[in-house]
Amino acid sequence: MEFNIQPILETEKVILYPLQEKDFEVLYTTASDTKIWEQHPNKDRRKKDTFKTFFDGAIQSKGVFIIVDKVTESVIGSTRIYDYNEQENSIFIGYTFYAVAYWGKGLNGLVKATMLDYIFQFVSKVYFHIGANNIRSLIAISRLGAEKVAEQEVTYFGESPKLNFMYEISKEKWEQDSSTIIRTSIANG
Repeated sequence: MEFNIQPILETEKVILYPLQEKDFEVLYTTASDTKIWEQHPNKDRRKKDTFKTFFDGAIQSKGVFIIVDKVTESVIGSTRIYDYNEQENSIFIGYTFYAVAYWGKGLNGLVKATMLDYIFQFVSKVYFHIGANNIRSLIAISRLGAEKVAEQEVTYFGESPKLNFMYEISKEKWEQDSSTIIRTSIANG
């Protein structure tokens, strides 16, 4: 099987589709909520011109998804697979955001578990960049069993560098603990 970093992925609640240029307005409608970005290093992403820069970088990455609620067919967020390192046999998941109405419902754990189950068919390590002050995301990533391995300045596409914490989860740890991690993550929202 060939490693495609932008497949269609599906859970019982959501579908992750490859993001397309035509998705800008509908995704921006979700992303324009100030609350989504209040702990994020780049708070201005709620502004249309700043979000357009983010969106353009997402499209260029060729690993970004739009997340759609299967019941309502509403666009509820986005996430990305990026920076595949063949020599290290690793890749990153990040740039994730959800509509506020979906916070605390276990959706992030479900989406990330689906992504990890797919990705670990091809790599042995997955990394995550989390903004240093993004408490919600730091809690969510620790619920998945990822461990902090570094702190680094990350330059987002078209934006200034920001301090991020880098987390890691190995294929071995995921295979050993994933069923417990998923249940705990979903139960804790």
